Amino acid sequence: MANYESVLIARQDLGASQVNNLVSELSEVIKAEGGEVVKVDNWGLKNLAYRIKKNRKGYYVLLNIVAPASAITEYERRIRLNEDVIRYMTVKVEEFNNETAANDEDMAAVEEA
Repeated sequence: MANYESVLIARQDLGASQVNNLVSELSEVIKAEGGEVVKVDNWGLKNLAYRIKKNRKGYYVLLNIVAPASAITEYERRIRLNEDVIRYMTVKVEEFNNETAANDEDMAAVEEA
């Protein structure tokens, strides 16, 4: 099985709980196809660089996925059918980038000092 990083942008008018439900539904699709969602990193509501489908903001979510290619195909098919997702991108990677976790640890060390 291969490693994938997938970033999706959900509509701005969704609540945080609705975004979490959306992510859990997509995680179930991966699990049903024999894969695993290793990490979910919710980046929150951010401004878009340009308007997408009449939205100026969106909820960004990063998923680290270990799954066969067939699971990713089904995952992307479900995203395309979902009207709450305005953009997505899935990339195959050799290993996951743990830079955000390192930055969080650095910030925690600075706050303690």
